Amino acid sequence: MSFSSLQLSAPILKAITDLGYTQPTPIQEKAIPVILSGKNLIAAAQTGTGKTASFVLPILQRLNTDHKLRGKRVRALILVPTRELALQVEKSISAYGQHLELISMAMYGGVDSSEQTQRLIWGVDILVATPGRLLDLAHQRALHFDELEILVLDEADRMLDMGFIGDINKIIERLPEQRQNLLFSATISNEVRALAKRSIYRPVEISIKQNKASTPKIDQWLVTVDKGNKSALLSHLIKEQEWDQALIFIETKQGAAKLVSQLEKRGIPVDSIHGDRTQAVRERILADFKSGQIQFLVATGVAARGLDIQNLSRVVNYDVPDQVEDYIHRIGRTGRAGATGEAISFVAKDNFRNLCAIESHLGHVITRKTFEGFEVKKTVPDSILNYVPKNKRK
Repeated sequence: MSFSSLQLSAPILKAITDLGYTQPTPIQEKAIPVILSGKNLIAAAQTGTGKTASFVLPILQRLNTDHKLRGKRVRALILVPTRELALQVEKSISAYGQHLELISMAMYGGVDSSEQTQRLIWGVDILVATPGRLLDLAHQRALHFDELEILVLDEADRMLDMGFIGDINKIIERLPEQRQNLLFSATISNEVRALAKRSIYRPVEISIKQNKASTPKIDQWLVTVDKGNKSALLSHLIKEQEWDQALIFIETKQGAAKLVSQLEKRGIPVDSIHGDRTQAVRERILADFKSGQIQFLVATGVAARGLDIQNLSRVVNYDVPDQVEDYIHRIGRTGRAGATGEAISFVAKDNFRNLCAIESHLGHVITRKTFEGFEVKKTVPDSILNYVPKNKRK
């Protein structure tokens, strides 16, 4: 199937051709016709499947009319969990809509709101926003939703995990009842389904499972390590294996600062991003990391979703995440768009249950490697693939 067979307009087809797109992915092939028809949609699709284009392309098509934009009005609203994802989605909108006269913007917290308020004065066709900042500006009457045509809940599972359910409900209460609703999520949990039931009327449901041909080529392996040896092990691997680049995930901002200091003392240049860094600083650091000026970046979970870094060699789970979904999204930063990648996890004895849950989800045991000089004192037991966390047990 070609994009032209999806009934997309010539300006959109030209844009995606210029970007090197040849064939739609499975989620694009299934979602675009549904959205173009005006129906509501719930779609389950993993990261890296072309999800963003699957809703942005038909939204651009549907909004490309002679509609006269009014001040402080929004025609399509895309809610996302993080600032990084807001910027990434808006960048995609600009690229796909480069031959259209539609206005888009990203709205997020962590920066002065005055510039965002100013941009809303003349109205926006497509607004990509994080829930908190959107509510703040709605309370200030900086924007109104009476002309809203389309609502997208992107990364719905992540938004609920981050505690945005209250804000999302408040936003939905402000929206006109007659609108198209689109929900995209990596997983359709009971919480996501409950949200959909409250806000989406008679949706079409799509679930995309990756086949072997489309599965990211990620070499996953782990090292069992005592907690006190983690930074030394990481330094050893960077130097001995001559790593060119790595995105290193850690749980806390305090841990990030400590790890940066430890690596710098060993002569390894590194930077970090976390929730306390200003948006301007985070954008600069991410740009430097993408360009290769920064080789090693330590990040808390704020960067796990929404980052699209071309040819990222590897990710490191310096801390094993508590949630399986976080592990999947973290390693999904590498091995994108057909490239190969590497995902390494440092597993201490305290992480055993998390490891079992991850391997149960993957359906296979992750390869273990050992390195001379880093033998563990606290042994990590062999994996139990059928382990089920207490909160998941029926």
